[in-house]
Amino acid sequence: MKSGFVALIGRPNVGKSTLMNRLIGQKIAITSPRPQTTRNRIQTVYTEERGQIVFVDTPGIHKAKNKLGDYMMNIANQSMKNVDVILWLVEPSDKIGEGEQHIIRQLKNIKIPVILVINKIDTAKRPELLKYIDAYRRIYDFSEIIPVSALKGENTQDILDTLYGYLPEGPYFFDEDTVTDQPMRQIAAELIREKALRNLEKEIPHGIAVVIEKMEYRKCGKGIYDIEATIICERDSHKGIIIGKGGAMLKKIGSLARPEIEDMLEAQVNLKLWVKVRKDWRDSDLLIKNFGYRKEDYPKA
Repeated sequence: MKSGFVALIGRPNVGKSTLMNRLIGQKIAITSPRPQTTRNRIQTVYTEERGQIVFVDTPGIHKAKNKLGDYMMNIANQSMKNVDVILWLVEPSDKIGEGEQHIIRQLKNIKIPVILVINKIDTAKRPELLKYIDAYRRIYDFSEIIPVSALKGENTQDILDTLYGYLPEGPYFFDEDTVTDQPMRQIAAELIREKALRNLEKEIPHGIAVVIEKMEYRKCGKGIYDIEATIICERDSHKGIIIGKGGAMLKKIGSLARPEIEDMLEAQVNLKLWVKVRKDWRDSDLLIKNFGYRKEDYPKA
């Protein structure tokens, strides 16, 4: 039996969360077209007869511009040092920029098998793929190179088959029915944030957080969860946009998030949303911690 930890790394918006959701067969990590969607270290568990793979989704590697960015980069960097295999996701291109070079410099200091995953091949011309593979092969000695489309599910089974060849023998780390180590409150908060990311103007999403203030279960018919959540933003002008005319945008975010939270909890949900302004919270150590981004969550070296 094989078991081990596998980190998904890469620059923002290369499809790490989409790939992880695809590999485990259900949605745990939120996704959006906005870069830096993932802020925390998210673990999901894939178990079958060959063994157990614990996937570690990490924030996209980028140049930090505030204390929240520093937190995200520490999470990503530490996660690479505490796994058995690294999956490095890139987009189909032979242009290897400074962001990719930065990742390469980090990988050269880590003695862990690295599998390059060229994602989004559904957006590329197939004859060009060999050129992209060759460009990356020249800059690093990868254990494997696998072209995939996480969105379409193309070649993703090849990743699972390949990983079992690199994982050590050992017992399960989690029970067979475990899918993630994320608390339900955190997943609910992230689902609300995802709907905000997908529906708000470009300049707003990076400056929001979602905090679950209340999550209580009531025995009423088949059961119902009463959830109260606050969307935190940095500007008074942003608050008005998040609420929308007559509360329309806030209502839309809630109506889109509610069905997915109900699917996760397998119960009816009564969801109430509020909006509060906390100016420049991304540069406040106290507020960053209060909103769920804690230094205690850094993977232990």
